[in-house]
Amino acid sequence: MFLLVLGLALWALAHFFKRLLPARRAAMGDKGKGAVALALVVSVVLMVLGYRAAPFVDVWYPPEWARHLNNLMVLIALFMMSPAPKKGRLLSGMRHPMLMGFGLWALAHLLVNGDVASIVLFGGLLVWATAEILVINRAEPRWVAPAPGSYGKDAMFFLASIVLLGVIGYIHGLIGPSPFPG
Repeated sequence: MFLLVLGLALWALAHFFKRLLPARRAAMGDKGKGAVALALVVSVVLMVLGYRAAPFVDVWYPPEWARHLNNLMVLIALFMMSPAPKKGRLLSGMRHPMLMGFGLWALAHLLVNGDVASIVLFGGLLVWATAEILVINRAEPRWVAPAPGSYGKDAMFFLASIVLLGVIGYIHGLIGPSPFPG
């Protein structure tokens, strides 16, 4: 569990670095991007290793129908994290679609995973995404929504999100539990 928590902490610190220490980050110039990217890769590796090594301790038993709701929530999260908010019309007025989609993804995974390691991982990522939104809003209170795009772009990115969900679900089933019933 230590590696999992360490990975979560590194993930959050790498993302908050620019906001918490802007002068230090600016002094690093372009090298700072590489340092942050490396920290994020290391954090993901630590989270994966920590999650896989954590003992399985059930807290609750998710109902079978929750898998369907999880898949719907992940599909919506993928759409929110696509270029649709900038190029489509449906999400053009949303300030943080990627972070909100990431939070929805984490919440969907909390819904279907009732063990301690999952609560720490997905709950920690949900808390991070929420905190990131608050920190950005505080640092940059003024925001102008992009000009709305077209419903056609929304449809295109939604169809791409469906395909991506299928690919992710297939890979998920190869390395862990299948997210698709049956």
